[in-house]
Amino acid sequence: MSAIKIKLSVMNFLEFAVWGAYLTCMGNYLGKAGMGNEIAWFYAIQGIVSIFMPTLMGIVADKFIQPQRLLGLCHLLAGACMIALCVIGYSYETPSKALFIAIYTLSVAFYMPTLALSNTAAFITLRRSGLDTVKDFPPIRVLGTVGFIATMWFVNCAAYSPEGGFEFTIGANDYKFQYTYMQFLVSGILSVVMFLYCLTLPECPLAKNTDDEKKSVAEMLGLNAFKLFKDRQMALFFIFSMLLGMSLQITNGFAGPFLTHFQSPGFDEMIRNSFAATNSNMLISISQISEAMCILLIPFFLRRFGIKIVMMMAMTAWVLRFGLFGLGGPAMPAVLLFILSCIVYGVAFDFFNVSGGLFVDQKCNDSVKASAQGLFMLMTNGLGATIGTLSAGAVVNHYCHWEGSYMVGDWTTVWYIFAGYALVVAVAFWLVFKHPAHPAGHARITAAQAADADGEAAPGYVTETDTNPT
Repeated sequence: MSAIKIKLSVMNFLEFAVWGAYLTCMGNYLGKAGMGNEIAWFYAIQGIVSIFMPTLMGIVADKFIQPQRLLGLCHLLAGACMIALCVIGYSYETPSKALFIAIYTLSVAFYMPTLALSNTAAFITLRRSGLDTVKDFPPIRVLGTVGFIATMWFVNCAAYSPEGGFEFTIGANDYKFQYTYMQFLVSGILSVVMFLYCLTLPECPLAKNTDDEKKSVAEMLGLNAFKLFKDRQMALFFIFSMLLGMSLQITNGFAGPFLTHFQSPGFDEMIRNSFAATNSNMLISISQISEAMCILLIPFFLRRFGIKIVMMMAMTAWVLRFGLFGLGGPAMPAVLLFILSCIVYGVAFDFFNVSGGLFVDQKCNDSVKASAQGLFMLMTNGLGATIGTLSAGAVVNHYCHWEGSYMVGDWTTVWYIFAGYALVVAVAFWLVFKHPAHPAGHARITAAQAADADGEAAPGYVTETDTNPT
């Protein structure tokens, strides 16, 4: 592997290691800190800031600050806020909700744009080095998932108490980082390391594009992509993307508290000390391992079945993801259902997000490709994830409640409600979204479909016949 690839691989490792430190276990700490009923809001905030912050930072990176430098500055600010959260958690057993949420919001507001900035820096660097982004970027990006898993395992096993000091264990321990404010310290330190590392990355010179001066504000912000809603098929695709996007953050926010609640006094000793109950973060990490592997399956399935079937696979996988959590348990053999739920997550996430992005790329011409991808992210990780997380929080808070450090209640009904929702979306998608079962030889978007009110082809559509089987 070349030096450039190694540099970018380390960058991706750190980029997602920062997120993996708290994303799937934050709910456990929030419950202990008296903010359990606000878990949904903490995850919804990520969706809210994703609506506008990546776009704003993208404009800054295009015009004023080189992407790799802005990437580092964003990490420095996000990391400082994460360390501040740790200090607040250390100082107060029950922190001020308003202060904690405000600082957390600042942190994710600067972190979420780095997901796009890291890609931008990688693509520019690869092209300037004469490398093929399509061929060389995926192996680099996989290191990001490895970094995410690595910190999940670290905070799962690392523990610190004033009496015992630091230790690593997979046994029951209330001082594990996955239950305490120490997870924020891990994330903050890694963000600072990322800031320092960005100083060593190759320069990504700002592009001189005089065409920007002729663009309207709407075009610069990517709002022209909303013209895609003129086409019925694309409109339905984006609407269902939002509906399915409502499922994205549910298990990130609530799988941890769900698995950890098996440690509560209402269960027998064998269940309380089971691996699933005491190592929720490590069990959930199977989802990320599956995600990394399922990316490799997408080209085959798209060529063989087409976008509609692949999206249906993703929607069915979401039904199984939630339903298996409702059926499973922490002891053998029921724990195998938890593991299976984590395995199908790879299909649920990748077959939706990655395949959806490829579908948007195929359907749009070059003038709106980037804007259309931004719209796809807005509908899924922005509007969809925000609405879905808040709705899921209302369901969870209705059926469950916090007793000390554990969220107990009718979790089975909760997971069945989520599975039922995913099933309704899947059935509706199958009935409403019309697309050839086999992708070969279909038209991307016909001229008639793309026609606007004046009978002319609406800008942004590709009207030629698609002979590419993917």
